[in-house]
Parts: sequence; structure tokens; C-alpha cells
Amino acid sequence: MTQPIPPITLPPMQDPQQEGEWLRNTLQTWLDREFLPEPINQKIAQRASQIFVRQRLEGENDLGSLVIAIVTEMQAFDFSKSFYSEFAIANAVSDLLLDSLGIDRCCGQ
Repeated sequence: MTQPIPPITLPPMQDPQQEGEWLRNTLQTWLDREFLPEPINQKIAQRASQIFVRQRLEGENDLGSLVIAIVTEMQAFDFSKSFYSEFAIANAVSDLLLDSLGIDRCCGQ
């Protein structure tokens, strides 16, 4: 029988500005490397970072809930000048956070 994947809880936020800047820079670098370095990537990374920081300041530490919040709030973002969507951005944020925590995201491990 398959076991459910346990939730991943991020450590409490220590420095909102530093975490927001880290996510913005890291996400923009990922976006630029994944397809093309486009000016819209900076706006996407900035918006995702704002959502992330606000959610964390409101006490949200569950990674799954953070991903859902990013998907939901990024739906209002105009992705027409980008190769990305709100789902790609939320998944990228999740992957970047897991990498930063040293959690292997391969194969459901």
C-alpha cells in the first residue's frame, strides 16, 4: 500500500527581506536559464517573491499551501509575454525551496 507523502514545513522566517531577495534572484536566474532571458522574467520573479513573503509573514510555513497560494495569486498575472504559467512558477518555487533545504525531490523521495 502506498504511503502519503508527508507535508514539508519550512522553518520559521528569520529575515523576510533576505528571503524575498533570495527567492527573487534565484527564481529569475532559473527563469532566464530555462528558456530565454526575457525582461518579463524579472516581473514574474518579483511578483512570486512578494506572494511568498506575504504568505510567510502571515504564518504560512507549509510548502504545499505556499505552492497553492502562488498558483492562485499568479493567475492574475499577465503571462502573455512569457513561456511560463502560474503552475510552472509555483513548481519552480517549490523546487528551489526544496533544493535550498537539501531535500531530494527526485522520484517522490
